[in-house]
Amino acid sequence: MSPWLRSAIATLLATVLLLLTIQNVYFTNQKPWRPSPPQAPSTPPTKAIVLGALASEDTSWVARDLPDWQNAIYVVDNTSAPLHTAVNKGREAMAYLTYVIDNYDASLADTVLFLHAHRDGELRAWHVDNEGHDNVEAVRALRLEFVAGAGYVNLRCGLLPGCNHEVQPFRSAPIPGLEVEHAMHDAWAFMFPGAPLPPEIGVPCCAQFAVSKTQIRARPKADYERYRAWVLETRLPDLASGRVMEFLWHIIFGKEAVQYVGLERWG
Repeated sequence: MSPWLRSAIATLLATVLLLLTIQNVYFTNQKPWRPSPPQAPSTPPTKAIVLGALASEDTSWVARDLPDWQNAIYVVDNTSAPLHTAVNKGREAMAYLTYVIDNYDASLADTVLFLHAHRDGELRAWHVDNEGHDNVEAVRALRLEFVAGAGYVNLRCGLLPGCNHEVQPFRSAPIPGLEVEHAMHDAWAFMFPGAPLPPEIGVPCCAQFAVSKTQIRARPKADYERYRAWVLETRLPDLASGRVMEFLWHIIFGKEAVQYVGLERWG
């Protein structure tokens, strides 16, 4: 064998040995391949519509036209109904507060939308801000991510009635017929003991709004029980006690006494 051939074979063997050594070192330090565990599907946020209705009112539109929403429909004048309020008082307030109290600990939806029982109609639903005064369209337009960020969102954008300073408890010359203003001193002292009564309270009417679960739980359950106790115990008639609550929901859910959010939430 020629010296050249022996040199070539030696070089080839040395190269093969080097490659085997590199391969051994590389694969010895590698972790064995394992398939990634399957990812659990993300759970979509929960959302619920809450409303109070008379037994005679047709609320079938909620499940029919908004099937992607859970619903809790409280019958306010029939204590035999599966969901009902203790008494028919405070307009929608008894139903709203009963839902919060009953579901506070374990089963609040991530977004809770408090609505009236009527779907549409220029006379009954005049306060719904769309061309047909249609609550279904209002719900479909609502941006849940906005609710999650804001905590509380009034479904009405129009300023009147209610804004900007409709209730002035210390008004020097009380306005006849504005019973909510006359009643606010006692109601405020009962519901917010120790907190000063604001000189002005204003919010777009008419007690239709969305609240996040986080915002609801920013207050202890005992607060909501106290608010419901006021509704139950006040001597104010149904309409007047409901109007007092209408001007307090935004404050209960963390907003300033005078609160207005413009049209940007619908964009």
